[in-house]
Amino acid sequence: MDKLIAYYNKFNEEKRLDSRHGQVEYVVSMHVIHELLEKMEEPKILDIGAGTGKYSVALAEEGYDVTAVELVKSNLGTLKAKKSNVKAYQGNALDLSRFKDNMFDLTLCFGPMYHLFDEKDQIQALSEAKRVTKKEGVILVAYVMNDYSIIMYGFEEGHIKECIESGKIDEHFHTHSTIDDLYSYVRIEDIDQLNKKAGLHRMKMIAVDGAANYIRPFLKKMDEETFELFLKYQLSICERQDMMGASSHVVDVVLKNG
Repeated sequence: MDKLIAYYNKFNEEKRLDSRHGQVEYVVSMHVIHELLEKMEEPKILDIGAGTGKYSVALAEEGYDVTAVELVKSNLGTLKAKKSNVKAYQGNALDLSRFKDNMFDLTLCFGPMYHLFDEKDQIQALSEAKRVTKKEGVILVAYVMNDYSIIMYGFEEGHIKECIESGKIDEHFHTHSTIDDLYSYVRIEDIDQLNKKAGLHRMKMIAVDGAANYIRPFLKKMDEETFELFLKYQLSICERQDMMGASSHVVDVVLKNG
């Protein structure tokens, strides 16, 4: 936890989501969120690992009832400084005991699974999100994908040989991250196993940013019209199953019951 807090005290998540590649992730994620909210009557939203409130503040400004939980005090301070109607608390995904069972219609878990390495903790986080979500509610869980790390950190940045030698990548190119790596990378089959053990049922999976992280320099150079076309492209392919594993981030849309 101390290492994670230190990292996010320096890392500017707000700036990342304002970048071109971050905008792709944000726009597609919000598109999915709005599709779900349109079908709910007076929904209550919980944002677990809310960061600086990029999602929770925007949703509160649209008039939704939003509660946020954030581990890092500096992030929480930034969120509160935005003077929104978000009810914001310090806490972490493993212990949501301040909330009763079946409180929220839509639960966002957009950061915690990036940094949980032990399966017990991963299932605990999913189980807590499940517990506080209403029986007919929906949970959105974000993950960072295995092959993004293989391609970018392994091959592009030149760490592939050392990672194989150290056992961080196995002979099947499956990553085995530890807490020292900060990020936990998964494949679809890993997510499937977590859902099975947590008793969650997939509604759909979204490739929220697709190739955006791979082509950051090209995105920066695009004129606004071309970038809008890229956003349109990503929205059009984000639910295609053949796009999931290659996306840098996916959002798993899961049901508490189903």
